[in-house]
Amino acid sequence: MSFHSTAADLVTFAAEGGGEHGGNHESLSPYLTGGGAFVALMLLLWITTRFNRDR
Repeated sequence: MSFHSTAADLVTFAAEGGGEHGGNHESLSPYLTGGGAFVALMLLLWITTRFNRDR
């Protein structure tokens, strides 16, 4: 297999969404995923600031 054919296969695979499902999964809401990530990062920030206080 040459580099060119491998690269072409990868581009085709990426354009199809990475598999047989077409890329987007119906059960994953971008707002829920983003909101969950935001809450998790805010929790980690709060924990970090609690441990980083000057006494």
